Amino acid sequence: MTALTAATAPAARAARHRGSLLRALGGTHRTALTLSLSALAVATAALLWLHSLGDEARAGMSACATPPTDRLPSCTAVEAITADEVYANGIAVLATALSWVMFPVAAWAGGALIGRELENGTAQLAWTQSVGPLRWLAAKLAAPAALLTAGTGALVPLNVWARGDGDPDLVGDWYDPDAFVSTGPVAVAYALAGLALGALAGLVWRRALPATGVALAASLFLHSLLERHREDLWPTVSRIAPGSIELPRSAFQVTWDTPMPHGVQISRATFHPRSHFWPLQYMETGLLLAVAGTAMAAAFLLLARRLP
Repeated sequence: MTALTAATAPAARAARHRGSLLRALGGTHRTALTLSLSALAVATAALLWLHSLGDEARAGMSACATPPTDRLPSCTAVEAITADEVYANGIAVLATALSWVMFPVAAWAGGALIGRELENGTAQLAWTQSVGPLRWLAAKLAAPAALLTAGTGALVPLNVWARGDGDPDLVGDWYDPDAFVSTGPVAVAYALAGLALGALAGLVWRRALPATGVALAASLFLHSLLERHREDLWPTVSRIAPGSIELPRSAFQVTWDTPMPHGVQISRATFHPRSHFWPLQYMETGLLLAVAGTAMAAAFLLLARRLP
């Protein structure tokens, strides 16, 4: 019995330390946690409301007649006519918020989560209280990563549901930058990449303000780079035909050439059909997770090398 107690004591102490560290993390960053949960609740409520406007918005996009007929609604139905604008604007705002979530996450991670605690000595104090630096960093990253994955992962399918049939006149084309990011796993990967880049910046600069700036700059560079080269992440489809080529609205056009050999007009178009949505999502998600993993590994290695 004594041997069993001695064997389980270290595990119990480690569990208590992890619990106290997580409680300290929640207390220190209570404002950020409250704001994040509030934003999640507001976004959820907004998406539920927008979904309820979907049918009315699609009716407002159709033709109307005065007086109304069996097939056409009344042109005086102001609610139906304006609902499409409210719906489209609301979907666009929420898509942008999901697409750009990595920026506030990176700024917070670099400035408040890591940089400020290293700058004011809070981290060093925690290291002297039976919480090793590596365990401290693991707890610092694990809790926000779990919350970001759960929160963003819940909003993405809710956003897809609120978009209904994906009418491009209302919610934008599938390949529009914000629409693309906000309707797939790429949104979660961007949030995690922002967290990792912010944590690494905080450990490198060890001060809140410079770490915030570097984290934002790195996130902006990554976001812009992937958006610019998204079309290159998966092989395109080519179409060559005499005369002009008319691609469907759903085609993500990449190039369009019209050479004229021997006086005969030949058109060539390369594009991504809508079926390429998921391959592009998986490729971009994989790249972002690789960046996040590399940044986190670099953060742990950097902290380990600085230990006495």
